[in-house]
Amino acid sequence: MADSRADGWALLGLGTTLAGCLIGPTLLGWLVDHLAGTFPIFLLIGLALGIAATARLAYTEMRKFLGS
Repeated sequence: MADSRADGWALLGLGTTLAGCLIGPTLLGWLVDHLAGTFPIFLLIGLALGIAATARLAYTEMRKFLGS
């Protein structure tokens, strides 16, 4: 029972980290666009970097979680 609780908290932390990996670069790109007046160039770059970082983190962490 305690082991499944620990796994649940680990997955919740993973979800929060994945959301941060996606939202952080996107917001940073939006901020740069807002300050430079170049909408949507840096927003799209931030979104692409966020998606790539999220995919890589999800892949590596799920391999650890599943024991592969």
